[in-house]
Amino acid sequence: MKTLTLNIPDSLDVDNKDLAMLVATRLYEQGKLSLGQAADVAGLTKRTFAELLGKYNVSIFNFPASDLSRDVANA
Repeated sequence: MKTLTLNIPDSLDVDNKDLAMLVATRLYEQGKLSLGQAADVAGLTKRTFAELLGKYNVSIFNFPASDLSRDVANA
């Protein structure tokens, strides 16, 4: 796994765990990480990560709207 060092302004009131969660949720939302991979980035279990996704306005159901439309058409 890669390690990244970021310089964050002191005025930004966010801790390392929250930053890791923000990165993990965004990468999960973009489909670049699986749920398990994103949980690893955040330092959490898959279950805990999944439970916290809503707090970051990210759906656990990470499918594009086009997939839903296709599913409805095929139903």
